[in-house]
Amino acid sequence: MSKEIIHLEKISKHYHVGSEIVKALQEVDLSINKNEFVAMMGPSGSGKSTLMNMLGCLDTPTSGHYHLNGMDVSKMSDNELAEVRNKEIGFVFQTFNLLPRSTALENVMLPLIYAGISKHERIRRAEEALASVQLADRINHKPNELSGGQRQRVAVARALVNKPSLILADEPTGNLDSKTSVEIISLLEEIHRMGNTIVLVTHEEDIAEHAHRIVRLRDGKIEEDKPNEKIISYNKPEMANT
Repeated sequence: MSKEIIHLEKISKHYHVGSEIVKALQEVDLSINKNEFVAMMGPSGSGKSTLMNMLGCLDTPTSGHYHLNGMDVSKMSDNELAEVRNKEIGFVFQTFNLLPRSTALENVMLPLIYAGISKHERIRRAEEALASVQLADRINHKPNELSGGQRQRVAVARALVNKPSLILADEPTGNLDSKTSVEIISLLEEIHRMGNTIVLVTHEEDIAEHAHRIVRLRDGKIEEDKPNEKIISYNKPEMANT
């Protein structure tokens, strides 16, 4: 029996905008098991970004419960949520979110500093993570010395370095050309094959088709949630220095 990583129960999120109440999420129920590869889709304003923030413990619900790896995180304090984020979740963002003056190695080591890992172990694990995304020869390069694809691979290595329960990828190919997008999606597929749980937010159908399950949102509710019958999969390409 698969272990449930994510369990949302009647999650709602309301915002006050002036005198209006915006219902970004409305009583959403969702379960995701260990080693699933799930894509979340929806038009602008559908609630997918709010849901992603909720799953990433970057925001808390107005009502409902969110259990992440068995912990009810819906009522945690900001400090508790920060600890959960660092231990349980690896983030991959559209804009890479790398520190411009730090090397690839230093960027990947960052979550381990917050986790209180010794310097020797930080370096070892960061080097290992960079090697796993084919960037062992770029560890001392700064972001402006790397291509867009290489920068995103550094971001993926950073997401993996803490061995999190969950990888959240928010439009990870949004700033990349089609060839580099293929590389990044192929890399996510490889990470999934290694046993990681991945939730991917995208507005691109061809990117979503690589996931094994597609959840579609509209007006703050889940409109459709079903297995992907036509999974596209790439063989792992050569990660040349693109």
